[in-house]
Amino acid sequence: MRRFVGRVALVTGAAAGIGRAIAERLAAEGAAVVLGDREDDVGAATAGAIRAAGGRAHFVCVDVAREADVVRMIAATVEVFGRLDLLVNNAGIGGFSAFEALTPERWDEIFAVDLRAVYLACRHALPHLRRSRGAILNLASQSGLQGQANNEAYCAAKAAVILFTRSLARELGPEGIRVNCLCPGGTDTALLRAFVGSEQARDALHARSPMGRLARPEEIAAAALFMLSEAAAFVTGVALPVDGGATA
Repeated sequence: MRRFVGRVALVTGAAAGIGRAIAERLAAEGAAVVLGDREDDVGAATAGAIRAAGGRAHFVCVDVAREADVVRMIAATVEVFGRLDLLVNNAGIGGFSAFEALTPERWDEIFAVDLRAVYLACRHALPHLRRSRGAILNLASQSGLQGQANNEAYCAAKAAVILFTRSLARELGPEGIRVNCLCPGGTDTALLRAFVGSEQARDALHARSPMGRLARPEEIAAAALFMLSEAAAFVTGVALPVDGGATA
C-alpha cells in the first residue's frame, strides 16, 4: 500500500523500537519521514537504512524535553520537506521501582519526556498541521489504562497523555485535525527490557498476556498507520489499546 504519498511525518523516539517501526512503515508507504531522537548515531543509522531502502528520511538529534530542541526539530522538518502532515509523539522513558525509591527528580524527568514533550510538540507543530489539516498520534500505554505497582510515575504520565489527547481532539476537531493515541501493551523493545530488567520478568509478562506473548514493534506500527491514514478519517479522541487483551 502507498497510503502516505505526498505526506510528511515527524516521529519522535524513532531511532529504535516502536518509533523506528512506525517511521519505517510510513516511509515504505510513501511518506517523507523526519526521525527525532537523542540517540545520535543510532538515529542517523535508522534514517540511512530508510533511505537505502528507497524511502525519504531525515534525522534530527533532539531532546524532546527541551522546548528549544522541539522548535528546532519542527523547523527542520518544514525546511527539509516543505510541510508537516503527521505528528507521532512516541518518545518515552520509564522503569519499575519501589515507590519509596521514586525521587522527585525522577518523577519530573519521566513527566518531562512522557507528557510535557507531547504538549510541546503539539503546540509547536499546530500551525503547520492547521495548514495541512493533518493528524496527531500520541503513544500512551497500557500503563495509562490501569494501575501498576512500582510504576506510579509512568502510569500517571501516560494516563495524562490519554486525557490530553481526548481534550485536544475535541478542540481541534472542528478544524479537521484528528488527535488520537495508541496504548501499546508489553512490546519487545529496549525500553521494555529496561523496565523489566531480567529474562524471568519478561517471561512473567508473557504469562500474564491473554495472547501469551509480547507484541512486536511492527504490530504496534500497523495500528499506528491505520490511525494516521484516511481509513480512520472519522476517528478522533480515541485511546486504542494494542495490548493482546491485557486490559480487556
